[in-house]
Amino acid sequence: FAYIMTLMCIIGTIYGLHVEDDFQHVAAWLYVAGSLGVIFCADYLVLFLFWELMAFASVFLVWFRRRPESLAVGYRYLLVHTAGGLALLAGLILRYQATGGDLSFGPIGVGSPSLSTYLIMIGFLLNAAVPPFHAWLPDAYGEATVTGAVFMCAFTTKTAVYALARAFAGMEILVPLGVCMALYGVVYAVLENDARRLLAYHIISQVGYMVAGVGIGTELAINGACAHAFAHILYKGLLFMGCGSVLHMTGKSKFSELGGLYKKMPMAFVFTMIGGLSISAFPLFSGFVSKAMIVAAGFEVHNYWAAFLLTLASAGTFLHTGLKVPYFIWFGKNNCSKETWDKAADPPWNMQLGMGIAAFLCILIGSYTPYLYNMLPYPQIAAGYHPYNTYHLSETLQILLFTAVGFFLLIKKLAPEPKISIDLDWFYRMGGRGFLWLAQKPIQWADSCVSEGYRYVGLMPLMTTAKFWSWFDWHAIDGVVDGLAKTVRGIGGLVRRMQSGQLQYNIFYAVSFVAVALVLYVFA
Repeated sequence: FAYIMTLMCIIGTIYGLHVEDDFQHVAAWLYVAGSLGVIFCADYLVLFLFWELMAFASVFLVWFRRRPESLAVGYRYLLVHTAGGLALLAGLILRYQATGGDLSFGPIGVGSPSLSTYLIMIGFLLNAAVPPFHAWLPDAYGEATVTGAVFMCAFTTKTAVYALARAFAGMEILVPLGVCMALYGVVYAVLENDARRLLAYHIISQVGYMVAGVGIGTELAINGACAHAFAHILYKGLLFMGCGSVLHMTGKSKFSELGGLYKKMPMAFVFTMIGGLSISAFPLFSGFVSKAMIVAAGFEVHNYWAAFLLTLASAGTFLHTGLKVPYFIWFGKNNCSKETWDKAADPPWNMQLGMGIAAFLCILIGSYTPYLYNMLPYPQIAAGYHPYNTYHLSETLQILLFTAVGFFLLIKKLAPEPKISIDLDWFYRMGGRGFLWLAQKPIQWADSCVSEGYRYVGLMPLMTTAKFWSWFDWHAIDGVVDGLAKTVRGIGGLVRRMQSGQLQYNIFYAVSFVAVALVLYVFA
């Protein structure tokens, strides 16, 4: 994982050399640093710190597009990842208490899962974009900067797959979740009109293969998940670079506003086609030698339903990414405006170089499997897996052939339309609106009633009591105190007159006092 992420960082940096905004480069490299920190960490505390660094750095790759939509999407992206981070942190705290302080990053007991186990897994699954907590991915990746999307498609979800493989290998619940991801992403990718959002939805589908492989948990399945992550980072990055170059040169990314661009952008067309063939698992391309390993692992453990559904999802992959993307961008009806057509041309040399490196590696991995298989966690198992066998070749070619026939038969139905696809996030967006209505209407009314009741029942008697004691203090207590003060002042005035300061008066007062005292003593 560290090898391919570092390699993709170099490719993405070359692709973005034309960008003059230094802050974009800083955010991208911080994002990469967070991902590599997760890969190399030894305990969950360090993992959490780098996990949050990834979310913090990557959101700027959305905001730097500097559009109102980008600001809103970035804010939602940050909220979702903050929620996932809180779930992860809560799980780590509970695990710390349960294990007596052991936070080493290793397998978590999947045989007897606890609350901490599920909280940690939820934190990982949210970054893997498992439905229904996936809407952040097409929103953010479709709205990110051209170079930012290339980085984002490579790191967040694959880092989550790595964390799942280290902590939850063999967790059976991951198999149905992965299969649902694979099918769900395919369906929404077919419906999408925006090229980059289509690719983003297909990330969900491809990560579903990896999650299912982790859930199967055998050595072959883990090898397949890691191999597919390696291949996916390359060909998905290549596809985002190809569609990003179209956006960079024309300012458009919707199929309904493009078409026929192979004449104006031949190099970008070739590189994008290589990415499309790779992701569709054509023989001699990278997807062919990685995706089938996960399906084979499913058949190996007799998990036939998962293996068949993952095979079905691969047909959808070719339908939308191998056929729909190139047809409606490079071929098909020219829907470009005159301004768009005039601006269309091959991108700068650095963008072509980045795409060329990724395209070369896609072909290298597909043609020479030891380059990839020797890096897998179980190289001996990988050495015994041979993708270029008669059964796999014939099965793949049949799937591709029938999918292509279906595409051209249904091409009018698949024609892009300028519309917005409603995703599952509609439900929790409506739930959020419902919560706001609940807070603004019934709860606010109830709060007003309670406040008024408190004012009449609690505050008014207290105010009446306070006014009574204020009157009592003013007229009773202060009257007594003031009367005593006046009496003392009067006595003081009399005594002051007796102190004239003349000696004869002082002698008279003294003799009189002694005489009175003697009389009282005698008669007493």
